[in-house]
Amino acid sequence: MSRTWKVYLSGEIHSDWRERVQEAAKEAHLPIEFTAPVTDHASSDDCGVRILGAEDRKFWHDHKGAQLNAIRTRTLIADADVVVVRFGEKYRQWNAAFDAGIAAALGKPLIALHPPELGHALKEVDAAALAVASEPEQVARILDYVITGALPAGD
Repeated sequence: MSRTWKVYLSGEIHSDWRERVQEAAKEAHLPIEFTAPVTDHASSDDCGVRILGAEDRKFWHDHKGAQLNAIRTRTLIADADVVVVRFGEKYRQWNAAFDAGIAAALGKPLIALHPPELGHALKEVDAAALAVASEPEQVARILDYVITGALPAGD
């Protein structure tokens, strides 16, 4: 009996890494349902004030948005079989580090994805991860192996 795996894709939103993981998984015919945070930056930043009303101070503007986004994030991480957290080079993704911590605290299998040069800065995240990848396609190959138990051909 096969099952559908739930994989949460957390982290930076300014590159195509999610699409690359999803496309590689699709090409491998893996039974995966992918979920993610809201990846539209403006929507994520402004959801609180757009839904609940304007704030005079930026702190409260951001606070409202963070709370609404946390409803989605915490629910999807708790429901996930595997959590992938991507750290990019351009921005500091404190929210991604927080997601990695939540996943670790919940005992979720964690895959960290980042360029090798970020290894020192992310050593605690990497220590909590069960795998550390540097390319989205590696994440897809990890998922393929975990789900099917088969190593990739060739290589």
